[in-house]
Amino acid sequence: MTTIPHLGEYRLTTAEIIYRMPDHPDLLQSFIWQKLDLAPDFPELRRFLEFWSRNIEGKLHSVKVGQARSPGRGRFRHVSTSLRLH
Repeated sequence: MTTIPHLGEYRLTTAEIIYRMPDHPDLLQSFIWQKLDLAPDFPELRRFLEFWSRNIEGKLHSVKVGQARSPGRGRFRHVSTSLRLH
């Protein structure tokens, strides 16, 4: 039986995907991917990379992954000074 993870377990995941240009394999290009995903297995990212390998000509060079602490409300601070420029 498969358990479905709780939304609170998901984190905003950002991956920088470096790949080789199909027509110029000596050149590298960067692609940024973001989605809510589960560490440490990253099933969403793995699905995307499998899709990339099957359907996109640019050969993968490397992938760097980072995660935000938790999704949800951002932090706000009260502004003590307001300036207006003409």
